[in-house]
Amino acid sequence: MDNKLPKTKIDERTGIEYHLEGDYYIPNLTIPRQEKITLNKYGRMRLKFLKENKRVEYMIMFTKGTLNKHLKEIQETADNRINIIIEQLKQQNNLTEEMKNTDPLYWVSMMNNFKSIAEEIILNN
Repeated sequence: MDNKLPKTKIDERTGIEYHLEGDYYIPNLTIPRQEKITLNKYGRMRLKFLKENKRVEYMIMFTKGTLNKHLKEIQETADNRINIIIEQLKQQNNLTEEMKNTDPLYWVSMMNNFKSIAEEIILNN
């Protein structure tokens, strides 16, 4: 009498599929594929914050496969807000694109100032 075990089986209670390795059934668990992203400064800062201060939220997002989506959303939001703040500062200070051609050093220094101000606002929020 041949008592061969099936190569795979599904636990009806949990729905987890198992495969046979020797005499043991091993669960077929995989982490869902995530979109590859390149983290900028704000994505890296959010990741560090989650790891250090919101460990449970980090682990939940990591295991559910939503961490990269969250980090991408955070960095896109931060970049968009910075661009909006810079545009507002340019309008308030009457900095035009013509100045880029007529007085480039002044234009660059003002843009660097505006970027620093915008980043400081974002970091404080």
